[in-house]
Amino acid sequence: MAVPDYQTLMLPVLGVFSDGHPHTVGDVRDRLARELRLTSEELAELLPSGTQRTFDNRVSWARTYLTKAGLLRGIGRARYEITSRGLEVLNDPPERITNAFLGRFPEFTAFKRREESNSPVHDATMRSTVMTPLASSGVSDRNPEELLASLHRQVRQALADELLERVKQCRPEFFEQLVVDVLIAMGYGGSRQDAGQAVGRGGDGGIDGEINEDRLGLDKVYIQAKRWDGTVGRPVVQAFVGSLEGKRARKGVLITTSEFSREAREYIGHIEKRVVLVDGDQLADLMIEHDVGVTDVVSYAVKRVDADYFEES
Repeated sequence: MAVPDYQTLMLPVLGVFSDGHPHTVGDVRDRLARELRLTSEELAELLPSGTQRTFDNRVSWARTYLTKAGLLRGIGRARYEITSRGLEVLNDPPERITNAFLGRFPEFTAFKRREESNSPVHDATMRSTVMTPLASSGVSDRNPEELLASLHRQVRQALADELLERVKQCRPEFFEQLVVDVLIAMGYGGSRQDAGQAVGRGGDGGIDGEINEDRLGLDKVYIQAKRWDGTVGRPVVQAFVGSLEGKRARKGVLITTSEFSREAREYIGHIEKRVVLVDGDQLADLMIEHDVGVTDVVSYAVKRVDADYFEES
């Protein structure tokens, strides 16, 4: 038999969690491979890019979409468990879980809406994957370059969501180091050793650390980085600004894994100090942009004819 597509795999993937126990994606892959009686040749089949096994890729995407629909949830250390919604689906299962079926859940439709609304990405780097069939994704009338950009946005959005999920599950010490790595990758802090000593040294009046704005240390940026669960409101931001005053500091960065309220964002627009708010989505985007916690799998270069080359003098 051929390796099933990711939509065909979604119901079997959900079924693995019917025992109520947490499972890793590796556990799911191994169990489904046995249940589907896939041959060694089928398990060894690679994507056209040659960078990943087709079956592994499709199981991962099935898990991603089930998680976005709220049928599964991550519980740390790359483990997942079924939700009450997932159990309800299994109690009266459809013949097949598809994207159309998941569309009844608001979290999934919001996820798909973000994919479509994100601004185009100008580079053509994308993870090789098996995406929604063109006929059902509403992009069949697009030209190849538009289609490539759309698929890239879908992959990048899924990657950003997975990164943020991992960041929320990591230990506080690891999160502090992650912040250091992102700031260094962006050009702040001088050496990694200097930045590591400046950030994560323990809270000091609402300040988690300081880092050089440039390699020469001509100015400093003060940082607060916290893994908040709920929306970060204006009082938290005001307290941070007050801490900057105690340091006679002019610049600060407040980083969270959640989001900031509208009042919090409006507040920083009316103060003299320069304060930047980085929410969870922005943090994930910065990690992708600066290659922190991610790695390239495959790149596609989109080329055009060089008209100047063919100009005859």
